[in-house]
Amino acid sequence: MFRTTRTARSTRTAVAAALGALALTALTAAAPAGATPSTETTAAARVNGSARIHYAPSPNDDIRFTIDAEGVPYTHPVPGLPTGLPTDARGTVHFSHRTASGDFREADATVDCLATGGPVATLSAVITKSNGIPVGERIGLSIYDAHGHGRDRLGFSWGVANMDLDKDGNPYQPVVGTCMAPAPFAPVTRGTFTVHSVELTDAPS
Repeated sequence: MFRTTRTARSTRTAVAAALGALALTALTAAAPAGATPSTETTAAARVNGSARIHYAPSPNDDIRFTIDAEGVPYTHPVPGLPTGLPTDARGTVHFSHRTASGDFREADATVDCLATGGPVATLSAVITKSNGIPVGERIGLSIYDAHGHGRDRLGFSWGVANMDLDKDGNPYQPVVGTCMAPAPFAPVTRGTFTVHSVELTDAPS
C-alpha cells in the first residue's frame, strides 16, 4: 500500500489549486426506512472514526485508518479565490500498514478538504509525518457510512487508482487534487466510520 520509490514528477509537493465548484453524487440505491442520513445546512460536515480495512491486493495485511475531519467552508484563501472554497476543511488522518511479513509503515496527515453527499464523503490531507509517503504530498480518501446496514467502506488514492502516463508512455502517479479520491473500494472489517453530510454553501458576500 505504501510506495517506496517514486518518480521525480510524482513526488513533488502538491500546489494548492482552485478547483471551482465540486459535485459529489450520493448513492441512490434503495435503503431500509431510517437508513438514509439527513443532510443539514446549519452544522459542519464531518467524518470521524477508526477502522481496519480489507485490501484485496494484500488480503493478509493489517491496514488501519483513523479520521477526524470537519468542514470549515471559505477559510483557506488561495490566489484568485480570496474567500476559499466551500469544501475547505480541517482535521487529521492517521494510517498504518503492517504487511504479512512484518514490515510496518505509518503516516499522519492534515486535512485540507472535505466534500459530503448522503452517506459518502471524500477528503484530502497533506502528509506531515511518514516513513513511507513523502512529507508534503497530498492523499485522497473516500468513505461510505453504511449506517448499520452492511459494512462501511474506504478508498485511498494510492491503492488502485490515480495513474497517468508521461510523454514516453510510462506510468506514474500524479498529484492528488483537493477532495479527489477513488470510490470506497475497501470494506471495513473492524471499527466504523461516521459521515455527517452537509450541503455546500454560497460564498460569503
